[in-house]
Amino acid sequence: MKCVVERPSAFQFMRHMNKVTIAKGNTPSPTISEINETPNNYDMIVFCHLRWQFVYQRPQHIISRMAEDLKILMVEEPMPGDPNSNEPGNLMMISQNLHVLQPFCHDIASIADVLVKYVKNFSADIGWFYSAAFSPLLSTFKFGTVVYDCMDELALFKGASPQLIEQEKYLVASADIVFTGGKSLYESKKQMHENVYCFPSSVDEEHFSTALNGIAIPADVSDISTPVVGYFGVIDERLDLELLRETALKIPDITFVMIGPLAKIGEADLPQATNIRYTGMKSYAELPAYLKSFDIAMMPFALNDATKFISPTKTLEYMAAGKPIISTRITDVLRDYSDSVLFADDADEFARHINTILDNQDSLTRIAQYRDILDKTSWNATVSSMKNIIKEFAK
Repeated sequence: MKCVVERPSAFQFMRHMNKVTIAKGNTPSPTISEINETPNNYDMIVFCHLRWQFVYQRPQHIISRMAEDLKILMVEEPMPGDPNSNEPGNLMMISQNLHVLQPFCHDIASIADVLVKYVKNFSADIGWFYSAAFSPLLSTFKFGTVVYDCMDELALFKGASPQLIEQEKYLVASADIVFTGGKSLYESKKQMHENVYCFPSSVDEEHFSTALNGIAIPADVSDISTPVVGYFGVIDERLDLELLRETALKIPDITFVMIGPLAKIGEADLPQATNIRYTGMKSYAELPAYLKSFDIAMMPFALNDATKFISPTKTLEYMAAGKPIISTRITDVLRDYSDSVLFADDADEFARHINTILDNQDSLTRIAQYRDILDKTSWNATVSSMKNIIKEFAK
């Protein structure tokens, strides 16, 4: 049974969806000091476990597009504040309609004490959740519609709170709409809720297809003279680092470039070899230039609990750049792209696929296959469909 959530107005959100609330190009953006003066009214409040300035992925793609029509506050996980400051949080203005708050407090339950300065009447048309860890805040807010955009099975990740499973049950029971980031997640969540919609990871093709043109390869990888097999994304427990090590040893004349920040692992956990290079985190704007340097793109994911339900965004981003792709047998990748991606079970097969691709570049067939896939998806289309579902629910 769903929890009863007090609704400000059944039709309030629908009115917002039928008009553009920003006079683009001629409305001055407020300053942070102006935003901080009094609590604001927001159309949507988003609670997210990922930081806006971390790797640019599903939440950033979706919420930035939602903010074209709605005034949004995105609330991140709490973080320690400056003991010499009286500010309850760090508020970033991404755009006139999109503000991101890093609350300074010790736990998620205490976020309510911080938000009193930023959110008027603790209400919004939409409450949008990316993590069930924020579910205790449901009792504090008045939302017209509660949306759970489930992009990962976070309870299966390394270091996850043992409370997360029960918190998700509460969030799902309280949600009006559940979106999932892949088909495996959809099959799991549809057992828990009657109003579940599958929206697999999409792609900003215009951004990543710039890797096909004359942009320059970045200096920190431009000196590589061998073929490059590359990866970009978070480097964490979801990657099979032993597979990377073994493959690199088998083909020393190939350079493996790993682009991205470390999460929940340390540098001591990374395999080291003369033909493995780690560049660290790069901005979203820089990724196409790094992708241009790849001869082959890889997804060396481990097959474990943390990857059981993933639908990697980078699959389509690699495709937009026209790169051949080798992956381990991630369920959603195997199910959706078995004709376009090569799959490897071990280092021998991974190395064999690399050599086969380099020896026989059939780019025309690959590009035609990618074109058929890319024509069917975009983040703009995903967000438009999400808006329509929410609008229909609010009638």
